[in-house]
Amino acid sequence: MINELATTLGDRINLSPSVRAQHGGGDDSYGNLPPDAVVYPFSNEEIAQIVALCNKYKIPVIPFGAGSSVEGHLLAVKGGISIDLSEMNQVIEINAADMDCRVQAGVTREALNKALRYDGLFFPIDPGANASIGGMAATQASGTNAVKYGTMKDAVIGLTAITAAGDIIKTGSRARKSAAGYDLTQLLVGSEGTLAVISEVQLRLHPIPDTIKAAVCSFESVAAAVDTVINAMQMAIPMARIELLNGLQMQACIQYSKLEGFEAKPTLFMEFHGSESSVAEQVAQLEDICREFGGSAFKWAESTEQRNELWKARHNAYHATQQLQANSKVLTTDVCVPISKLAKSILQAEQDAHASQLPCTLVGHVGDGNYHLLIVIDPTDHAQVARAKQLSAQVVDTALKLGGTCTGEHGIGVGKKDYLKVEHATAINMMKSIKMALDPKNIMNPGKIFDL
Repeated sequence: MINELATTLGDRINLSPSVRAQHGGGDDSYGNLPPDAVVYPFSNEEIAQIVALCNKYKIPVIPFGAGSSVEGHLLAVKGGISIDLSEMNQVIEINAADMDCRVQAGVTREALNKALRYDGLFFPIDPGANASIGGMAATQASGTNAVKYGTMKDAVIGLTAITAAGDIIKTGSRARKSAAGYDLTQLLVGSEGTLAVISEVQLRLHPIPDTIKAAVCSFESVAAAVDTVINAMQMAIPMARIELLNGLQMQACIQYSKLEGFEAKPTLFMEFHGSESSVAEQVAQLEDICREFGGSAFKWAESTEQRNELWKARHNAYHATQQLQANSKVLTTDVCVPISKLAKSILQAEQDAHASQLPCTLVGHVGDGNYHLLIVIDPTDHAQVARAKQLSAQVVDTALKLGGTCTGEHGIGVGKKDYLKVEHATAINMMKSIKMALDPKNIMNPGKIFDL
């Protein structure tokens, strides 16, 4: 098969152990299972030829974007071919008047926004990592801006994808709405590479706001910070971002990112977008709520540089947590609950974390009810690993009982398959039927979402 691939790709096939290992895992605690080979296509047609050949020989296909997955999506659990899409990194078109664009799957979030700024537009979905757009679509990513701008489900209006049979299909349209047939775009967004390889993405864009302001406010307890968020959401204050970091997470970020003038207390990171007058009104309303729940005076990030430094520290929360313990890994939960249940869910998670006696930080996009408990473990200590898994299960169990979900934005991958069985017990067989109809040989990223 490698010889047949070489006919199409030439030297764009890599069998090096180090390159294969690089493609055999992401930013997660699930170890490394390298593929048998890594290929670098230039076009939809080359991907189609690769997948068709893999289908012929029943060889697994694992799409690879920027390698920032945190749920084991990149593990080659049955070997196979990793399709690295980094060479497909072109912004194909920007339609400024309609505020949409079409990009190849290997374009990264930061590269896209650099290209868009000349037209006064931006792509708001911000998971923290400089992820590829194709990977973000495949995992249904969201991030710090989701409270205002939504998730990838809201941003993606069309796709080009290659099916297990090697067919190139296009879904969706540039129209603002369509009732034409099954919504295949939404089926493929979040499918984690198990149904098709996403090669191009049509995205909805937004104007760069006239005014952007960022601030932080600390509290004496997580409960007070969460109550502030719930009240702000119930008053419909249109915040662009509102993030919660618990005391240990703030301590880790202060140390890792060299933040000055901050305290190791539960803290809200906030950002406001809009006209100068609307932002001023939003800020005044939220300051009143923060004071009501014992929050400190707002500490402002006055300049663009200060604002970027603030959000860089927030986005480095995972790596900051990892530095709390030498030679550690971090197991991350990703539950999302209804806003009214947020306080109960987070407080129970903190109690369970304390009982586990494992170092745990907490960070969340709490404006939409999504938060992460980051559990620090020594991967060689089997007792610690077992306690971490038990703690993760407790957090998910609480979320499901409160009407939430086991994953708000990371996806199922290999780590949350058991939770999916509980959350969607009556629907999982339909999911499997869709998978088998589109991929009867089970070559598309097997072992992810569920087992067949």
